[in-house]
Amino acid sequence: MSHLDKVTNGNGFIAALDQSGGSTPKALRLYGISEDSYDTEEEMFDLVHKMRTRIVTSPAFTSDKILGAILFEQTMESKVDGKYTAEYLTDKGIAPFLKVDKGLADKENGVQLMKPMPELDELLDRANEHGIFGTKMRSVIHEANEDAIKEVVKQQFDIGKRILDKGLVPIIEPEVDIHSEDKEKIEDIMKVAILDELDKLEEGQDVMLKLTIPSVRNNFKELVEHPRVIRVVALSGGYSRATANELLKENDGIIASFSRGLTEGLSVDQTDEEFNNMLEDSVEKIYDASVNKK
Repeated sequence: MSHLDKVTNGNGFIAALDQSGGSTPKALRLYGISEDSYDTEEEMFDLVHKMRTRIVTSPAFTSDKILGAILFEQTMESKVDGKYTAEYLTDKGIAPFLKVDKGLADKENGVQLMKPMPELDELLDRANEHGIFGTKMRSVIHEANEDAIKEVVKQQFDIGKRILDKGLVPIIEPEVDIHSEDKEKIEDIMKVAILDELDKLEEGQDVMLKLTIPSVRNNFKELVEHPRVIRVVALSGGYSRATANELLKENDGIIASFSRGLTEGLSVDQTDEEFNNMLEDSVEKIYDASVNKK
């Protein structure tokens, strides 16, 4: 089965293993590695790659429940058991995705656009060399400013078209802040903006969407069913794994793409047996929430 067939039709979820420079220290802290354990960025990324290696080589990390995994650029350039990470995942039957954004711009008009990506074409070329299947890029919406929300969505789709031109599948991710007082209103505005951009795509320009779980059950049904959408996946967005799973179960056709929700409870101090058991429990619960709906 091809990556596209598996991601489109398979039962399972997308593992998000793409913590970048800004979020890596927190990810390591949650894993039990304090910031005084490393002195340089290189040492920090080496430690997080060891954590990710432990995850993807675990017997709990299998293609029968995990459809794909999102990688950070340095993870793509690193090896797992002697193979580049994307090749290792492909050999396991798991589609590799690459985070391509360079982080968030400062908040303006109630949103955070993506920072400029001057080296995007070169990065996408390297992604193709590594056998990457798709990409991911994140913006954040904090307030119900209609013009700003449209700007976020347009930026996502404009870059998404450049990614499609390179033969890769873009994951469009305009995250909605779960703490926003206007979360439901934001989601309604954003949905209209996304549908407008989807309707402009031509046949063959198919994308994925990564969205905050909506406040209103099945509010993204039109997005799930749109002919230009391969799959809608949900981020955990700061919810605990248990809360995110319960909310996800209420939304038909949406599967998980959790980061913290996946690694919650994992620790560098655990034995391999403890680590694998904890990861297996996480995988089982996220898979269940992705596949079995209320």
